[in-house]
Amino acid sequence: MTVTEIDLSSLQADALLSTKPEPLVLTYWKRLRRHKLATASLILLITIIVLVIVGPIIMSRMTYFNHAQGIEMNYSRDAQDLRNINAAPSRDHLMGTDELGRDVFFRILMAGRLSLFIAFTVTILSETFGMFMGALSGYYGGRTDNLIQRFTEFVIILPTLPLLLTLSSILRDLQIPFLPPEWSQAFVIIAILTLFGWTGACRLARGMVLSLRNQEFTEASRALGMSDLNIIARHMMPNALPPIIVSASLALGGVIVLESALSFLGFGIQPPVATWGNMLQGVQKDMFTAPWKALYPGLMIFVTTLAFNYLGDGLRDAIDPRLKL
Repeated sequence: MTVTEIDLSSLQADALLSTKPEPLVLTYWKRLRRHKLATASLILLITIIVLVIVGPIIMSRMTYFNHAQGIEMNYSRDAQDLRNINAAPSRDHLMGTDELGRDVFFRILMAGRLSLFIAFTVTILSETFGMFMGALSGYYGGRTDNLIQRFTEFVIILPTLPLLLTLSSILRDLQIPFLPPEWSQAFVIIAILTLFGWTGACRLARGMVLSLRNQEFTEASRALGMSDLNIIARHMMPNALPPIIVSASLALGGVIVLESALSFLGFGIQPPVATWGNMLQGVQKDMFTAPWKALYPGLMIFVTTLAFNYLGDGLRDAIDPRLKL
């Protein structure tokens, strides 16, 4: 009887020792789900992304009655109904029409495609570049660290908005070969916003790498003959990734607002290409006759930015190793 008890306890101990640890991503996901606002924001953002991608495809196969031409027409970004200008929401036009008789709902969805594409592209490029520069700065230290950090501080203290307006006005008519005009404008905006958006990620990555560069796994990698760039790419940057992900989720909302501000002021994407910012620009002269036109693009900017901020807040709580949810 005693032998049986000993065997059972040893088997239980072996089972405990052989249990695989839970994947870190799954742990983060469980923590994120407990943050109700972050979970709701994630669902909302997925819904918005699906709508702006799939919505125009479905609507372009639907028809509405064009009063100016007296025929049924398919929805499109630039289709005009000149006898139905600044119309209130109706069955054919769920969000009404603008000053040129174009369907506002269809243009909101098309604008969302471009606005979100710019936001995601700028964030990915700036956070990746900033993380690499911060990893170099923290790993090498000394003169390299001083040079990179002084340059980072110089970029931070620059008056961002005036420089953005100046560069946008100079470069907005630049035509890039093999790209249509609207994508050339988007490329210019992406390049300008990326130029000023990498500094936060650089400082975050530097702080993480400074705490990692003298640890045992780094010394072991050097002893195995790995080059500095391999150690940075395979060890430093992946370990600095969690706070960068949080920073990126918070930065997405800021990029949307900044791009919308540039387009609203007339220095961003130019009509007839639609973004949420330049749709607000076209509303200014009709604020008293068709105020609902300002509601829809403004609401999309507000809701999307708020959702990204709540998601970033939830990710910060989920990834923080000191927080026990």
